[in-house]
Amino acid sequence: MTVLVNLYATVRELPALDFEHTLLGQRDRTDPELMPHLHGFMGYVMQGGERQMTASLFHVIQHVERVQHHVSVEIEEAAFDGLANWALSANAVLFLPDGSVRDPVGHMLVDPQTGESSPDAHVPYPADAVERKQRFDTQIAARGIPVAPGLPPIVSALEVVPRSAADVLHRACSLLVCAIRAESLASGDPIPAQDLKARVPEAFVALAPSEHAFLDDETPEQQAVVNHAWRYECVWLLEWALGLVDALPFPAEICDVPRTASTLIDADRSALLRSAALRPAEALLDAADHHFRLHWAVREARRQGLTPPEGLEPGVIAERHYALNWLLRFQNADWDDVDTPT
Repeated sequence: MTVLVNLYATVRELPALDFEHTLLGQRDRTDPELMPHLHGFMGYVMQGGERQMTASLFHVIQHVERVQHHVSVEIEEAAFDGLANWALSANAVLFLPDGSVRDPVGHMLVDPQTGESSPDAHVPYPADAVERKQRFDTQIAARGIPVAPGLPPIVSALEVVPRSAADVLHRACSLLVCAIRAESLASGDPIPAQDLKARVPEAFVALAPSEHAFLDDETPEQQAVVNHAWRYECVWLLEWALGLVDALPFPAEICDVPRTASTLIDADRSALLRSAALRPAEALLDAADHHFRLHWAVREARRQGLTPPEGLEPGVIAERHYALNWLLRFQNADWDDVDTPT
């Protein structure tokens, strides 16, 4: 008996389909129809919003958001063992004709009637992502900071497609001029946006809509000034990602603002654009996983009406988490739309 199986794989490079099958269709992120299909699939999983979000459904939705390849095959039932091995290597979930979503070995992730998962089902994560989660859970606990065991791993090195080094440099420059403008407004001696453009023209190549609005506003609201001043922390994070600063200290205090500004202001930015390179993906993912879990600890303390764990600066963590999620294309969001769920 043949079975139609739709496969949703998150790895960047799809493994060879080395199991007995008949290929019906295959597409990746270059196909403009894939993203609408995935949005429809997420709607199916949540029954158009009728289902209450659970931990298992949340993990399935996160998996679908990361899908980079959709493959449709027909296979004989006897070929399912080979399919399972392939699905594990591709970090794929299965959608079967009965309407169920299954993990790589066939356990029920989403029952089509109830939305529930079976106790033995597991949303797949690549091994490096699991190891990274376990490592930072251990490190955070060793500092006496609460750990959330239920927080999932983040994206894997096998899945991630970071922003380009040039995009990161332009983003850092945009953030910097907005932070400088905010600092000058707060001091009562505002620096005109045109002066900043003359000094750092690279900053105006890729301004986000919110940054355009802020720089165009002669008298922005106080909260906007505060928000943009905090972006020095994002600049520092992106300078670290580009290797322009040596270390990313534990987020216990705010960054060295004069150094953060001078690193880009005094640099030969034209030369940097020609030679800029990001740190290895593993280093970027380490930072993202670490701050994801620290951000949960800060938010959980706030939820309980407690002070943040000792040794953590909540504003620094929030800004770094935001910049890292943009850098690693979390939910493929543009700058103004980045989310930092925990």
